[in-house]
Amino acid sequence: MIALGTACVSAADDSYSYSSAEAGKLWKVTASLRGFYDDNVNTVSSGTGNRTSTTGFSVNPGFSLNWQRDSTTLMFGYRYSLLYYGVKPVKNVSHIDQDHMLDVALTHLINERYKFSVSDGFVIGQEPDTLRSGDALTTTQRIPGDNIRNTGALVFNAELTPLFGVEAGYENSLFDYSDHGAAVRSVTVGTNSLFFVTPSESGTSDRMEHALHLDGRWQWRPQTTAILGYKFRMVNYTGNEVIAITPSGSTRYMSNTRDSRTHTADVGLEHIFNPDFQASARVGISFADYYNDPTSPSSVSPYVDIRATYGYAPESTIQAGFTYDRNATDSVGGVSATKGLTTSQESATLFASITHRIVPRLFGSLTAQYQDSTYVGGTLDSQNERYLLLGLNLSYKFAHYLSAELGYDYDNISSKTGHSYDRNRIYLGVSGSY
Repeated sequence: MIALGTACVSAADDSYSYSSAEAGKLWKVTASLRGFYDDNVNTVSSGTGNRTSTTGFSVNPGFSLNWQRDSTTLMFGYRYSLLYYGVKPVKNVSHIDQDHMLDVALTHLINERYKFSVSDGFVIGQEPDTLRSGDALTTTQRIPGDNIRNTGALVFNAELTPLFGVEAGYENSLFDYSDHGAAVRSVTVGTNSLFFVTPSESGTSDRMEHALHLDGRWQWRPQTTAILGYKFRMVNYTGNEVIAITPSGSTRYMSNTRDSRTHTADVGLEHIFNPDFQASARVGISFADYYNDPTSPSSVSPYVDIRATYGYAPESTIQAGFTYDRNATDSVGGVSATKGLTTSQESATLFASITHRIVPRLFGSLTAQYQDSTYVGGTLDSQNERYLLLGLNLSYKFAHYLSAELGYDYDNISSKTGHSYDRNRIYLGVSGSY
């Protein structure tokens, strides 16, 4: 009702650029109120008959700071989300979920040749696409509770000569899930007892990831940079729970069985076609060692990272990319005598996002991701899991500080592990900013 009333009295010039009004602003406050419909809030498998739909609403206030002084830039952003579900999701203690998202970034130019940047992203949430830290999804399920993901990074750039430079960096990611406690059970078959374990999300996914990288950069052409890079990644699982057991029950595998060290070497190019069109590509090879489990063989896999950004019209942008890399997974499967546990996935991920100014007051956006993942190790070895995520959004700006939005999100997960499902979400709301 507020939005419709504003539409009647607003007489702003349609040639007004909303993004230009934000340029140079030190701080910004935002808030939105949405009503939504979710047809599979528990992300249960298709055809089980236990599909639960619900309506609800969300309140999302936020604050951001963009401070620039000479050679230093500081950006800070915080967003809080309160979601009320008409039907309480499974394992939720109440009808309410609360999400927190905090982002901080600092960049400082020491002089014309040296600079460093520090950043951190902290999330408390339940949705898999919110909790991930990279391009690939590591879990397919919505997970109730105050689940934490924190990713921090430090990067240092040095221009050693006009043509040669180096970049060194460290990234740390922490994952801590609320779901604790593995369930070990036995089934009697004849005179024998067979043992099974249902691991918790903490047991399979609580972890600390460390990544160090060093890149040599050569200014091959005025608009083209060649890169030779090396990355070392170490993953330590911290759940300290049973995640798998042999059928006889003689051997139990703990969370840290999947600890790993990975070495990656790659070459790449970055090219600026024009101020509005930039692209980069890196290809290489990775070697992973799961040193705590002698039955899980070390493996070699390709590494690919291709990205492009194109501003094709005022306030209209396309971003797209493709990656192929190894990532963590919350699926463990059974123990294989020759291939140990399921240690990870190799994922090919294709993603794109488009923001388009349809008319001066109407904006549309589309996000899409397709991921094809293959399990490595265990009884799930070589089996595939495919994800398709789509998001559509329309936003109409009644005035500079007030807009209405309509959106639709679609998830489709196809998996051999029993996690297959589809999910449709629709929302309608009003947003304000100052």
